[in-house]
Amino acid sequence: MLDFDMGAYAAYVWPAWGISVVVLAGLAVRSALASRRWKAELKRLEKDRA
Repeated sequence: MLDFDMGAYAAYVWPAWGISVVVLAGLAVRSALASRRWKAELKRLEKDRA
């Protein structure tokens, strides 16, 4: 069973987890947007080449 009671450290642990989740989600979104841009750029370059 998971133990979510952090005791005296809860004031430090939970915000750290929260910040980590926000940063990782931001990186995932940023990667997905960059991937879309690079795919669009690749299609444009392939179209210009043909």
